Amino acid sequence: MSHSINIKTAGQNLEQAKKAIIMIHGRGGSAEDILGMSSYLHVDNYALLAPQAENHSWYPYSFIAPAQENEPWLSSAINLIDQTVKLALDKGILAENIYFFGFSQGACLTLEYLARHAQHYGGAVAIIGGVIGEKINRAPYVGDFAQTPIFLGTSDPDFHVPLERVQDTASILEQMNANVKLVVYQNAGHAINREEIDLANEFVFSEI
Repeated sequence: MSHSINIKTAGQNLEQAKKAIIMIHGRGGSAEDILGMSSYLHVDNYALLAPQAENHSWYPYSFIAPAQENEPWLSSAINLIDQTVKLALDKGILAENIYFFGFSQGACLTLEYLARHAQHYGGAVAIIGGVIGEKINRAPYVGDFAQTPIFLGTSDPDFHVPLERVQDTASILEQMNANVKLVVYQNAGHAINREEIDLANEFVFSEI
């Protein structure tokens, strides 16, 4: 009923890299799949870290199901992301040089983790996701993002992720002092589009 610590790596050697990106796959996906997205991102000099979910799913039910129904998988998934962050920190990479990229279920997990562990990160990209739970529980959301850039891209409508939850998530992140860019695409489907990649590179991964 829990995820084993299985973290795939690519890109720059973690021992030498100055920056790291943690990439979190969606339901049915894999660490290898999401690592493949790195070729479209401006992360050539980053260490790439991608945790792998057991049975390719971070939790069994919808992200807007009652939170207890997704336990203990959800808590285990959040712990695995935390272990991945600690791996980078232990190798000497500063939190302000740690980045995140998540899609769909992976975007929801990314955002839930960040809201529970807010600090000054390098930046984050979450495509089609929002914080987790039938109703939003603000109690565990603590910390200050110190203007960390966070890009949220989504489709209206999306079968899995209601627009209202994405908008509420953006509001929460802003209240926690994140620099949030939310872009909504009409009838874009449950996928990552080229403009989202371009905006992610411009807003989050820019070297300027």
